[in-house]
Amino acid sequence: MSRPWLVSWPPPSGAAPPRPTLLCLPQAGAGCGQFRSWQDALGPEVSVVGVQLPGRENRFTDPPARTVEEVVGAVVAELAGVAGSGVPLVVFGNSFGGLLGYEITRALGGRYGRAPDALVVAACRPPGMWTGAGRGLTEGEDELARLLAARGLGDDDLDEDSRELALEVLRHDARLSLTYTHDAAAGGAPCPVEAWGGRDDGTVTPEQLAGWREHAAAGFRRRLFPGGHYFCLERPGAVLPLLRERLREATRV
Repeated sequence: MSRPWLVSWPPPSGAAPPRPTLLCLPQAGAGCGQFRSWQDALGPEVSVVGVQLPGRENRFTDPPARTVEEVVGAVVAELAGVAGSGVPLVVFGNSFGGLLGYEITRALGGRYGRAPDALVVAACRPPGMWTGAGRGLTEGEDELARLLAARGLGDDDLDEDSRELALEVLRHDARLSLTYTHDAAAGGAPCPVEAWGGRDDGTVTPEQLAGWREHAAAGFRRRLFPGGHYFCLERPGAVLPLLRERLREATRV
């Protein structure tokens, strides 16, 4: 039996009141466990919820997702309690997670008539640049090395078996990215969108980040930070205060 797509730290209890929620989607090749430290940093007044794709961490034995549409549908179904309750909700997606976050945001707005209060995409190309031949994810050793470096790891920190398992997760996500089709007729994200990028990112340029403006139906802002493609992992202290502020703004509305 497949495990839930949403992970919380600690798991929610029935007696706890709903809290402003930050929904976090990790980059390709990774699980959502990296966001556990964000819960500690943001404190108990916020609920950090990670999206865990199958085939990694606590869902290691679950078969990989076949399509982006499958991922979006499953996550939206599990988010029903939050999306339908009026609790402030901000969606954050890193790299490929940004694309998934965008489609989840659109699906929530369509299904519940209440989109998240904000969508923040980091180091992510706009949707139109994910469609077509050659526009999916990179699934090889170079991308894995970059991902490991962002986590403070090097080539000597993984044995051969662990490296192959990490590469296999990256391959799953690369294949998943190739199933994406952009439906421009469905409109953009029905909430304010922020597109964040690293000044030294050679994968997603500031000009590409600016393209998110076309997919933001309710306001747009671009921000640049020190660092490369994985600046959010390398310098979480630079981004967490801004995410906290987005949640506070949503609470005040």
